[in-house]
Amino acid sequence: MSTRATALPMPEALAPPRSEWWVFMRRLARRRTSLFGLVVVTAVVATALAAALITPFDPTEQDIGARLKAPLTRDAGGRVHVLGTDHLGRDILARIVFGARPALLVGFAAVAISGVLGMMAGLLAGYFGGRVDDVLMRLADIQLAFPFILLAIAVIGVLGPSLTTIICVIGVSSWVVYARIVRGAALSLREREFVQAAQALGGRDGRILIRHVLPNVFTPWLVVATLDMARVIVIESALSFLGLGVQPPTPTWGGMLADGRVYISTAWWLATFPGLAILLTVLGINLFGDGLRDTLDPRLKV
Repeated sequence: MSTRATALPMPEALAPPRSEWWVFMRRLARRRTSLFGLVVVTAVVATALAAALITPFDPTEQDIGARLKAPLTRDAGGRVHVLGTDHLGRDILARIVFGARPALLVGFAAVAISGVLGMMAGLLAGYFGGRVDDVLMRLADIQLAFPFILLAIAVIGVLGPSLTTIICVIGVSSWVVYARIVRGAALSLREREFVQAAQALGGRDGRILIRHVLPNVFTPWLVVATLDMARVIVIESALSFLGLGVQPPTPTWGGMLADGRVYISTAWWLATFPGLAILLTVLGINLFGDGLRDTLDPRLKV
């Protein structure tokens, strides 16, 4: 008779709990629109990182003899211009692929700056309240009183257009929305039992903010940051369209739109494909941000 023990099914109550990361990914996978957005964002980031491997053309190389060629036209060397060429003979696909780099760099860097500033201001205002809250929120009101485009034009006009200037302008001027979201969450959290218990045990304010308040306000902050990245990319494209963004010969989607508007009736591909790049990128980020918000919202857990 065999003495081998027979494996019995483990009761559900005794089964090891799944990791929060696995539960999060499973809930996110149920939303097809958010998955589509994640795929689009991943594809754009991968394309920007591997731009040199995707196209054989130099985005700044000019060939006047091949100017305004339609999509799928071959050059003298037999290479195919998949999306055609612009008014200076530069390959449109190469410029779109390399143009994703400044757009994503501005998006990530500006959101990081504004997100950190807004997080700090919101935590201090919501946790301490009183004069600290009044001062920081009045600064937020003053910031909102200035139209962003006028502020950006004034600052860029003084400092000159550059990638660093654009990142700093957008980052410093976009902290208010983060501050208000975090402040509202911190106002509620400071009245919760676990925060009051930490205060009663003599915990320092800095430790309470980092250990107890910050982890609980990070989720709404992350959702706002994800959605705000799409807005930043649109702003960067608008500034480049106006000639206030990254300067030539560096390719940018907004700059390509500005170049293509003159030829919209004769060479539609000059403005159409950069516009589609902006549309798909922003749409993907927004869909992923919406799915992230729904997934992380405890009221919508199913």
